[in-house]
Amino acid sequence: MNLRKESLRSFAATAAGVVALVLALGSSAARGQSAEETGPNAVTIDLRAATTPFPHFWERMFGSGRAVLALRAAYLHDLREVHEATGFGYVRFHGIFDRGVGLYQLGPDGKPLYNFSYVDQIYDGLLRNHVRPFVELSFMPPDLAAPPAVHQGFWYHPVVSPPKSWALWDEFITAFARHLVARYGIEEVAKWYFEVWNEPNLDFWAGAPKQATYFALYDHTARDLKAVSPLIRVGGPSTAQSAWVPAFLDHAARDHVPVDFVSTHIYGQDPPENVFGTDAPVPLTRMVCKAVAMVHRQVEQSPLPHLPIIYSEFNATFRNDPQFTDSLFMGPWMADTIRQCDGLTYMMSYWTFSDVFEEQGVVKRPFYGGFGLIAEDDLPKPAFNAFKLLHRLGHQRIPVASPTVLATKRADGTVVTAAWNLVLPGETGAAKQITLELAGAEAGWRAYIYRVDQTHGSLLDAYQAMGSPRYPTPKQIAELRRAAALGPPQVVPLAGNRLPLALPPNGLAVVEFHAPGK
Repeated sequence: MNLRKESLRSFAATAAGVVALVLALGSSAARGQSAEETGPNAVTIDLRAATTPFPHFWERMFGSGRAVLALRAAYLHDLREVHEATGFGYVRFHGIFDRGVGLYQLGPDGKPLYNFSYVDQIYDGLLRNHVRPFVELSFMPPDLAAPPAVHQGFWYHPVVSPPKSWALWDEFITAFARHLVARYGIEEVAKWYFEVWNEPNLDFWAGAPKQATYFALYDHTARDLKAVSPLIRVGGPSTAQSAWVPAFLDHAARDHVPVDFVSTHIYGQDPPENVFGTDAPVPLTRMVCKAVAMVHRQVEQSPLPHLPIIYSEFNATFRNDPQFTDSLFMGPWMADTIRQCDGLTYMMSYWTFSDVFEEQGVVKRPFYGGFGLIAEDDLPKPAFNAFKLLHRLGHQRIPVASPTVLATKRADGTVVTAAWNLVLPGETGAAKQITLELAGAEAGWRAYIYRVDQTHGSLLDAYQAMGSPRYPTPKQIAELRRAAALGPPQVVPLAGNRLPLALPPNGLAVVEFHAPGK
């Protein structure tokens, strides 16, 4: 998503209240796991246990800044870096219809003129870098907007009005889809996703009443796309705070409106009264997956129970707060979110892969709480390295009785675990000692330990040591990149198939266990 206005986001729970609740509830485990680790600080990984599929749902897609930024070299550089680290397949951004893309304008005779030049450059650039578009159909071309045009508060002021004519909108969407099919072929375009609008329940949609007018927008758009080709995938409602899903699916089923997937958003700091209709506090360590579980149930209980669920935006925070997105906290938070959300959603899109981003204006300094994994000047944040390590996890999950460990297996038999020590921003925490035990393994295994913590894969101390410069010099940038490098793993032979592991506050460790001879 984007930075919400305070008026749209209620901060009823104080920081102290959130912390207290996390301390009270932090030991609870998702998916029926025990809240206690087996033995004194020991976690048993039984290699004989039945596994379950573990698709990498958290790294299939990333969000990014508005469409025209995809024409920048820095954007494409960061795209390549994150793709190399995670192998992600889709990217989503706002504003493919915005004025800066130049797609729609009226000619001297008052008839629409279409210019696909920038659209083609944007999508060509993604595809050349092995990433497909997750097409958010937004925002309104100014010449197509119902007067008076309503501008949303982002720095680039997108138009969020409904169309002035449904016939003109139908013509526009049809021309857009036909062009994409003609240029890329339906075999390719059928692999894309088309999402109708962005967060119509907030100030990104000026139709009144919001829900009814958005449903009209969705209906026209979905039918227009399917008329071009029934293979084009379309979905919604793309709402903030996981809203409107039951009403949207009831409407689609009742009126026979095409829908291929459900999309919605959630952030760790979203107010529970807006998400769940209750003022009972929900810790930011639980909010995301609690909402995902709610929507999972809503879809299962709907007239369209088999639709895939795509969280096309999520993050721990919707604000620019360096204690979150720029910090070590993101590694343990992501690992724990993956643990909790496994099996509940098809795909989740972290907001965002890069700080090439302009919703609040031009980037102000390297570490200002930007949402991206990579900061200005190609500086990898700890979150980037956390995603890079979590990519190493296998595709089969091994059950473990711990809320702070994920255990997986690769096709070649390598066991890969993630372990973490999560501490809330602004709080202090102690180092944690655990022991990982391989049960059912012969002797001679070795552990390869990768870490992201204060002294591994983090440039934060180096940046602070150089005085936190607002505009680092080329020499300082090179020094920061060296500080951010992960380095080789620590290799440890296992004694008795046990690995003692120390985890500093907000430390993340990914451990590969290799059998003898591998």
